[in-house]
Amino acid sequence: MSEILAGVRKYLKNPTKQTGMTTIKIRSISSKIFNTIENKDIYHILNLSEQLLKENNWAFGVIAYDWAYKVRKQYNGRIFEIFEGWLFKYVSGWGSCDDFCTHAFGNLFMQKNEFFPRIINWTEHEKFCVRRAAAVILIYSIKYDKNININPFIVSDKLLNDEHYLVLKGYGWMLKVLSTIKPNEVFDYLKRNEDRMPRLAFRYALEKFDKDKKNILMKRI
Repeated sequence: MSEILAGVRKYLKNPTKQTGMTTIKIRSISSKIFNTIENKDIYHILNLSEQLLKENNWAFGVIAYDWAYKVRKQYNGRIFEIFEGWLFKYVSGWGSCDDFCTHAFGNLFMQKNEFFPRIINWTEHEKFCVRRAAAVILIYSIKYDKNININPFIVSDKLLNDEHYLVLKGYGWMLKVLSTIKPNEVFDYLKRNEDRMPRLAFRYALEKFDKDKKNILMKRI
């Protein structure tokens, strides 16, 4: 384990966006190192990932979440507890929230959507990024039209007038993606809540509508 983590540190010397280290480059490095790991049992990989998360470094986090996604075929219900623990403990901003929740955690939730009641509880969490996660984690399931047994509107209702602008953007983004699958339902939802929904979330949610429907909704703005 120590050799693998040492290899990560060797590749990532003082990694920052300012030095030109992009997410794409980091994921390329991530794949190279992952391919050298002989034991790809999910619990071994997630243990390595958590060691990287403990570094509290943006680039290390990208690799940690990438490795967690690479073992998605081994996901089971017990992994939800691990991922939720990571969300509460290590995710501290919108970037890591979106990376984790639109890939590894999003895929897990798509497979195990019986955890939807737990997701709803996140809408009342003290950390804004956890509240944002309640909406963003649904995007993976919505994109692949696997949103059976979940009701995204329950989450948007809970977050409707959240105090943090990144939470408003988060559920607005979720509604925007949902509008490509269920345009009539989202349109009706926006019309029904046009006097209560903050402008920021409203504008995000209507972006994918056709010109006519967008014009109708834009009258509110």
